[in-house]
Amino acid sequence: MYIQAPMNPKKILIIRFSSIGDIVLTTPVVRCLKQQTNAEMHFLVKSAFANVIKTNPYIDKCITLKDSLSETISELKNEKYDLIVDLHKNLRSFRISWSLGVKTIRFDKFNLKKWLLVQFKWDLLPKNYHLVDRYFDALQQMGIKNDGLGLDFSIEQEDENQALRMINTNSYQVLVLGATYFTKRIPQNKCRDIIDHYSGTTYLVGGNDVKELSDMLTYQFRDKIVNTCGKVSLGVSAALIKHSSNVVTGDTGMMHIAAALQKEIVVLWGNTIPQFGMYPYYGHNNKEKHINKEVLGLSCRPCSKLGFDHCPKGHFKCMHEIEF
Repeated sequence: MYIQAPMNPKKILIIRFSSIGDIVLTTPVVRCLKQQTNAEMHFLVKSAFANVIKTNPYIDKCITLKDSLSETISELKNEKYDLIVDLHKNLRSFRISWSLGVKTIRFDKFNLKKWLLVQFKWDLLPKNYHLVDRYFDALQQMGIKNDGLGLDFSIEQEDENQALRMINTNSYQVLVLGATYFTKRIPQNKCRDIIDHYSGTTYLVGGNDVKELSDMLTYQFRDKIVNTCGKVSLGVSAALIKHSSNVVTGDTGMMHIAAALQKEIVVLWGNTIPQFGMYPYYGHNNKEKHINKEVLGLSCRPCSKLGFDHCPKGHFKCMHEIEF
């Protein structure tokens, strides 16, 4: 049975379990729903990613996903939501909304079209259609409009202060080394090109998973590198991005944080492509500030909508052959 979304909901649950970039991409929806309905806004997320939204001023309550889905559902039932906005759209989020029996708004993930593009290189995806735009198309039935202000990412003052203490130059760039998947990470030879190309200091950002690479680059470029990989929190890394002159990154969560902070970004695209709709999003009221770098015409690209821990072909041309 079709249930019309309430026009004036009092309490809304947003569902997005992971990960950093995907959660940041939900923030225009959170903001516009809050400002245009004045509803109480709750956000359901994995505990590992709760810090991404803990300082968001438009979220009234952050609820973390429990190991037991039944326990999570039991907690959510006590909240008595008027509306669920499911921005994850998987089996767990379907089960949650079904169990709560609340009207749920979902968006089109274009999974079939993405699969056809990955498997057969049949490009049926709409052009210049960002994921955030798909979110707002799904909210049209409520009359919710995109305010065009882009993404949100709030930095705590303590993280800001720590970052400021680490900055020892008037102008610097940030090079993001970390990424969940190997095929989204910028390889060492490209990192060297990027550092060489920039006349000033480069701050390296990433986790312990890229420590070996960051140590090698630091050894090679002692006077041009500040290595923060595995040494600072997400908030401090974001603050370093905030005060940088520009950011160079792969298709990563930090790319979306940089866009939220309205920074100039150079994106090196590996196994994924901008056509998937996950490129830097600034909002239609702000100026576009990113440049895409990619190897066009590779028959194997895109090889995945997410990524791999190695290049399936063994050559990793999608990254190695990018001109910088």
